[in-house]
Amino acid sequence: MRPQGGMARPKDRHMTTFAELGLSPKLLKALEKTTLKQPTPIQVQSIPQIMKGRDLMGLAQTGTGKTAAFGLPLLHRLLDIGHPPRPRRVRALILAPTRELVTQINDNLTTFTKGTAVKVLMVVGGASINKQSMSLARGADVLVATPGRLIDLIERGDVSLEDTGYLVLDEADHMLDMGFIHALRRIAKHIPVKRQTLLFSATMPKDIEEIADTYLRDPVRVQVAPPGKPAEKIVQGVHFIPNGDKAKLLESYLLKHPGEQALVFGRTKHGSEKLAKLLGTWGFKVGSIHGNKSQNQRDRTLTEFRNGELDVLVATDVAARGIDIPGVRHVYNYDMPNVPENYVHRIGRTARAGAEGNAIAFCAPAEMGEFMAIEKLLKKPIPVVGGAPWAADIVAAAPKPGQNRNQRGPRPQGSKPQGAKPARPQGEGRPQGAKPQGAKPQGQRPQGAKPAGGSQSPRRGDGAKPRRPQQGGQRRG
Repeated sequence: MRPQGGMARPKDRHMTTFAELGLSPKLLKALEKTTLKQPTPIQVQSIPQIMKGRDLMGLAQTGTGKTAAFGLPLLHRLLDIGHPPRPRRVRALILAPTRELVTQINDNLTTFTKGTAVKVLMVVGGASINKQSMSLARGADVLVATPGRLIDLIERGDVSLEDTGYLVLDEADHMLDMGFIHALRRIAKHIPVKRQTLLFSATMPKDIEEIADTYLRDPVRVQVAPPGKPAEKIVQGVHFIPNGDKAKLLESYLLKHPGEQALVFGRTKHGSEKLAKLLGTWGFKVGSIHGNKSQNQRDRTLTEFRNGELDVLVATDVAARGIDIPGVRHVYNYDMPNVPENYVHRIGRTARAGAEGNAIAFCAPAEMGEFMAIEKLLKKPIPVVGGAPWAADIVAAAPKPGQNRNQRGPRPQGSKPQGAKPARPQGEGRPQGAKPQGAKPQGQRPQGAKPAGGSQSPRRGDGAKPRRPQQGGQRRG
């Protein structure tokens, strides 16, 4: 037995074809119809170990071919079973943090299993749970799921994991960031202790090490790039600019590369939606995806972007991992990410499959802390392509998160910070459900006024009915 944490043997790295890795002829035939011609380093090191039945912990950024690294050997082992799964039983479970990543994994595995009897299903929030229950009635060889929706189905008795012999945790660090650790523990209680467990993560925080110690047995450790290291072919840059001027700067960048697809990352759902609408009024073919969009809306927008019907996609970090769109040549960090590692995942949406790409970050004074944390993670400076780093006094005077940081200039006297309830004079009020007549809500922008270009959310004044997030925006989906 190899000692715990042992690395894959060096000779594995010299294999250059999928056939040399020992995969089933049926899988090799399916691969011939894909764009996968040679295995990537993560695939070369992982596939032989997984086929041997070893638990494995893989450290690699998105875009390195992790889905095939665990999917192909998993399918290889399932092909040998020879009989269908029992009703409502699942042989292999793959957990991923977002609906987009689940969809991508499902699509890839479905492609790999063409011409075989292996049945692959997916379940995510934001879609009909009754339809998912019906699909599971005859069981599945592989189930790809988001944790929240899987728990819903388990509690309803629509699926059982008692036959599950394989567990894959993809983007495990992102699952922890999204608060899925408790869901993971609940799910693990339903899976037999005797199983093969595979864990893939882009970073290795302490919590991931604890999960590996808890759920993996004598795992092989595979690492193809140091955590926090972006793809080598991404040309990075930072532009220091006031928040209110970001929209016009983004427009100028987009106009420099007509016909080339760009992915723009915002911080908030409302801010990203406002930015997308603004770019639309300026004539760009633009779409948006974020937590307030339904699953069908998000799928449709991603399909349009993937097919080249959209030139610009504005998104929150829901698209920072696992979305493989080869045509993306430019990534713009319109808002700096709060988590430094998310910067690496965001810019990893370009330079896919060996292509080249550009990544530009827009840094406002209030975002200098985030920017410095990113450079610390990268262990090197990001080239400055515009402006100059903000001085300490300007940074100190900038609005901090939670203080309406996205607004240009001081807040009008008497207005309330974003998200706060408007004050009502003591003793005054109006009948429940009544709306003010003629008066403008306190702190609301005058009708017809345009945003200054920042990614701020619209304020909610007195009587303004808050928009209720659709089901797709819930964490559990």
